[in-house]
Amino acid sequence: MQLGGRRKKNSINPLSELYGQHLQFYGQPPLENISLSEFETFAVERLKLLKTVENLGVSHVKLTEQYRNKLESQLRTLNFPYRPDAKSQSGSTEYEKRRKDHISHFILRLAYCQTEDLRRWFIQQEVDLFRFRFNVLVPEQQLDFLHKNNLRYDTISSEEKLKLKDQLINSSFGVSGVKVMEHEFYKVPFQDALDLVRLRKVYLKQGYAYIPHQDIVTIVLNDFRTRLSKALALTARSLPAVHSDERLQPLLNHLSHAYVGQDYSIQKNVGKISLDQIDSLSGKSFPLCMRQLHQSLRENHHLRHGGRMQYGLFLKGIGLSLEQALQFWKMEFIRGKVDADKFDKAYAYSIRHMFGKEGKRTDYTPYSCMKVILSNPPSQGDHHGCPFRHSDPELLKQKLQVYKVSPSGINQILELVKGMHYQLACQKYFELTHNIEDSSFSLNHPNQYFLESQKLLGGGKDIKREMDAPQRSQENSASKGSTATQEVAANTSQHLAEMTEDLDSFFQDA
Repeated sequence: MQLGGRRKKNSINPLSELYGQHLQFYGQPPLENISLSEFETFAVERLKLLKTVENLGVSHVKLTEQYRNKLESQLRTLNFPYRPDAKSQSGSTEYEKRRKDHISHFILRLAYCQTEDLRRWFIQQEVDLFRFRFNVLVPEQQLDFLHKNNLRYDTISSEEKLKLKDQLINSSFGVSGVKVMEHEFYKVPFQDALDLVRLRKVYLKQGYAYIPHQDIVTIVLNDFRTRLSKALALTARSLPAVHSDERLQPLLNHLSHAYVGQDYSIQKNVGKISLDQIDSLSGKSFPLCMRQLHQSLRENHHLRHGGRMQYGLFLKGIGLSLEQALQFWKMEFIRGKVDADKFDKAYAYSIRHMFGKEGKRTDYTPYSCMKVILSNPPSQGDHHGCPFRHSDPELLKQKLQVYKVSPSGINQILELVKGMHYQLACQKYFELTHNIEDSSFSLNHPNQYFLESQKLLGGGKDIKREMDAPQRSQENSASKGSTATQEVAANTSQHLAEMTEDLDSFFQDA
């Protein structure tokens, strides 16, 4: 038998040998060599996929037809496996898609094992993705998957089903007398089915739970979650060795809060926003984080360096020129305790540096939502950060009341915050303050919030026209597949590497 096995192995494509199944538990890490470019592209595309999983999980009921269609569309667009019988639309074979799925999962493990919050987020999105993929398998494929992954739960015999017929009908949702004899029931140790036991959805007898086939996904998901949680803990222990590789360390450090959308450092609207408009725009089109910073600046005539970095780059992104920025900050600071001479000596250089006119002449990009949420949390006296992430819920509630958000809207936002869906909470804030039922975009950048608001309010034809162009560009990019995404990945890495380098020191208070 061993000789026969070797002959068979030599005659099979290596990819089909490794990726013969549509679904996997990711038990074995990939062992092949890949280029750094492919490493980065795979990571960015899987991150996009998991962001979609998160957004759909909150905005739709999981596994409804609309949820399934949208997630399948994203899987198809990003060239990941989505159905075991699906035919490739992009020239990639199904085995190549499964290879990409396998490798990209392990890359993000390296990036998302570093903190408890990151691990929790990664596990939840991977479990939801796994649930979707498992449920598209037909029962025979599900059973085959269980057996190949050593989940050999016994099915009960027809005689035992007949004997326990009444108990199985009473304890199993949606199972009639006819269906009892037609469907498979699994006899599983009760400790492996605690979720179903807690919900009283299974029959218990002598330490075993009798689970109908349609509920076996709960057992599989618990197993997958447990394995992934243990694997992330082990991966975290290996990080020092990985970080010793100077090629990977910067990429992995930034991937956990990477932004993979439009580049807002490209100022297409320079000079189209006047200083007189800022107060009005802050109330209509600024996200809550920037509205809070603007209000604090007007009240205190000063912001500490974290706030100046976050708000200054945002203003640059919405169209303030260097000359306008210098005038804006100087006018506000001299109303406080800073005179004109001190401003020129202590602060003007940092603003020019932010616009790429000093130092290394790097044109710094505005902060994305993930960077605001995950880096440099505010301390006492700071006003930067994400209000949905860093504010006490009661203070957040008071702030939303001041901004005239309805009580029911406040409750919806606080529920999202409680579930740690901070970007979705901000998107809900956008919908409530703009009186729309459902925004047609996934929010991941403060400057995106501003442009979408201006587009909706019709706030200037120039801004609207510039917003339409990047949107079309993103749609074209998605249709082009991995080539365009690779360019995005390369740009993302460059911006992430440059974003924080040397800038903090120039924003320190004098």
